[in-house]
Amino acid sequence: MNLAQHITDLAQRLALEFKTRITADHPGVAKAWVCFGYEGSGNRAGVVVRASFNVNSVTRISAGQYRVTFINPMLDASYCWQAFARNAGSQSSMKHAGARATAEEKTAEFIDVICTSSSGSLADTTEMNLTVWR
Repeated sequence: MNLAQHITDLAQRLALEFKTRITADHPGVAKAWVCFGYEGSGNRAGVVVRASFNVNSVTRISAGQYRVTFINPMLDASYCWQAFARNAGSQSSMKHAGARATAEEKTAEFIDVICTSSSGSLADTTEMNLTVWR
């Protein structure tokens, strides 16, 4: 057996080990994620979902405030989430993702996230990325 065959066999054994140990219910695997943004103006403005996993919809509640609804709900509301906002095309305009202590809801079925400008005002963004773990 040559070196290439040994490496191939090792890679196949490692893949089998990982496949049996890291499954969809592993806590280190994202349970939902989405890349979306608010684009357009006037009657043509709206939320655009670019890519997602386990996300049914993203709804704009108001300027800078969005509700992400899951296809398969989380076990409960004790999940971890992280969001990142950026304003594509405008290097001078910082955007921040987050949630206020009591204004945004977090349930097993959905989570509300906000985007603010650097001054703290709610503001739409061209790109928001959200990941959920449980």
